[in-house]
Amino acid sequence: MEHWTEYTRFLTALMVILDPFAAIPIFLSLTQGYSQSQRARVVLVTIITVALVLISSAISGESLLKTFGTSLASFRVGGGIVLFIMALAMLRAQADKVKTSPTEEAAAENKATIAVVPLAIPLLAGPGSISTVIIEMHRSSATYHGALVILCILITCILLWIVLRLASPIGRALGPIGRNILNRLFGLILTAIAIEIIANGLRELFPSLA
Repeated sequence: MEHWTEYTRFLTALMVILDPFAAIPIFLSLTQGYSQSQRARVVLVTIITVALVLISSAISGESLLKTFGTSLASFRVGGGIVLFIMALAMLRAQADKVKTSPTEEAAAENKATIAVVPLAIPLLAGPGSISTVIIEMHRSSATYHGALVILCILITCILLWIVLRLASPIGRALGPIGRNILNRLFGLILTAIAIEIIANGLRELFPSLA
């Protein structure tokens, strides 16, 4: 039971970090004037890109850390700080500058590329989600662990696809107030997750703290 709790926690954390409800207004703005089929294609390309980025990060994360001479403990602290910054922005119902910037959003005027930039990268598959999958990949040495992490990523992407495909009715139903409430709720959850990751990293770096 404890093992499954770990994966449900990771699945929840990843969904909170990706925060598709915060992406809805940006998605609707960038695809204004698109037909239903055109929007569906943008969503599909976005989800495929997110899945590829996160799975690639999970698989190659350890090699990248070794290449840059960074320990997993240091990466946990750094990744936790990134998540904490994101959480603060969500609690304040502000645009998250770690995920995307006005410059990147303005560059998305080229409608042919919006599915990849800025929707998939960095709005959804940004520093927070990438660091989370790399950290999770190293939480266990069990033979099935990597497969379950990838399965969680795929399930998250399916849920993300559903939310974005229903972006128009969800956006109308929630309204600005509803989106702000969800963002603050997600921000509170993400704050707890970020603190836990930072604490685990600090314990590894400074064993005396344990």
